[in-house]
Amino acid sequence: MAGGRVNLQATCVRALGDLHLDVDVVAPAGEVTVVVGPNGAGKTTLLRILAGHLAVDAGLVALGDRVLDEPPRTFVPPEHRRMGVVDQEHLLFPRRNALDNVAFGLRCQGVDVRTARGTAQQWLDRLDVGSQATMRPAALSGGQAQRVALARALATDPDALLLDEPLAALDATTRSAVRRDLRQHLDGFAGPVVLVTHDPLDALTLADRLVVVEDGVVTQSGPLADVTARPRSSYLADLLGVNLVAGTADGATVTTSGGVVLPVTGSHSGSVYLSVPPGGVGVQSLGVEGDVPQGPGWVAAVEALAVVASRVRIRLGGPLDLVAEVPSGALREQGIVEGGSVWVCVDPTQVAVYRR
Repeated sequence: MAGGRVNLQATCVRALGDLHLDVDVVAPAGEVTVVVGPNGAGKTTLLRILAGHLAVDAGLVALGDRVLDEPPRTFVPPEHRRMGVVDQEHLLFPRRNALDNVAFGLRCQGVDVRTARGTAQQWLDRLDVGSQATMRPAALSGGQAQRVALARALATDPDALLLDEPLAALDATTRSAVRRDLRQHLDGFAGPVVLVTHDPLDALTLADRLVVVEDGVVTQSGPLADVTARPRSSYLADLLGVNLVAGTADGATVTTSGGVVLPVTGSHSGSVYLSVPPGGVGVQSLGVEGDVPQGPGWVAAVEALAVVASRVRIRLGGPLDLVAEVPSGALREQGIVEGGSVWVCVDPTQVAVYRR
C-alpha cells in the first residue's frame, strides 16, 4: 500500500478563540495514532494544523526530514503536503460520481484521465465499492461514502493519513463493519496515521498509540496498552469505563483524600493512582435493620442505576465516588434501589496501583 516510512511530528502552539493549544505529538510510521479528548479540547484543531488548514503560532510540523510549518519562514500549503485527509462529512463532490471523486486528486497531480480513472477503480474495488463507481454521493449509503472518501485519500499515494471522526456519521450496524474494514486497510498503510475520535470503541479497536488531549494540552500519550492500563485523568478513566482513585499508599493500603482506606496487593508508598474496574467494586444490601457487614468497607448512597445488557451499573456517592457493576439478578435479590444505601468494598486483586 501507499505511504512512506517517515514519522510525523508536531510541536503546535496556536491560540484560537478561547482555545490555547500547546501540544507535542509524534505519530510513528506504520502505526495508527488515535487522538481522544473532550469536546473543545483541541483535537480537530490539531488535525487541521497537521493538514495545513491552520498555521501554528509557534512550533514545528515535520514529516520525516521535510519541514511543513515553522514560523516565520516555512509554511507548506495543504495541496503540497502529500497527506490524505478523510473528514467526518466525507466532503465528496456532489456532482461527480464515485470514480471521478477518487480520480480527482490524481488529476490534480497531473495524471492523465485514463490512468487516473484506472487507479481510482482499483482503489474502489479494493475497498469493496467498485460496483458503486458510477453513483453520485447522494445515492451512496453512509458506509459506501466513507469507503469512497478513504479511497480518494489513499489513491494519491500519500505519505501520511489524517482522519477526523471517520465513523461518526454511520449508524451502529454500518459502523461496526466499516470499523473492521478500516482497521484492515490502516494495518497495511506504511506511513503515519492520525485519527481523531470521541468514541471509546473506535479508539480501542483502531489505535496502536493513544494521545489524550484536554484543555489544549496532552495529558497522556503512549502505546495503547500502556495508556489504558494507567489512566491519569477522570476523562480517560470514564472513556475506558474504569474508576480512577487518587490516594496515599502505605504498604498494602491506600488512603484517599476522603479518608477511605482501600486494601491493595503488594507494597507501595507515596502518592498513587488506583484503577478499579466496576466489576471489582462489591456492593451488598444493608438489610432491613441496616446491619453493617463485617470486614473492610464503607456505607455509600446509591445515586443512579443504569442497565447495560444483563448487568447493572451502580453509581455510588461519597465518601468515595465509584461505579460498581453487578448482574441484574443480584440487584433484584438484594433489593438495591436508587436512593438507598449499600455496603461497599473493593477487591484488592482487581486494583492496579501506579505512581502519580
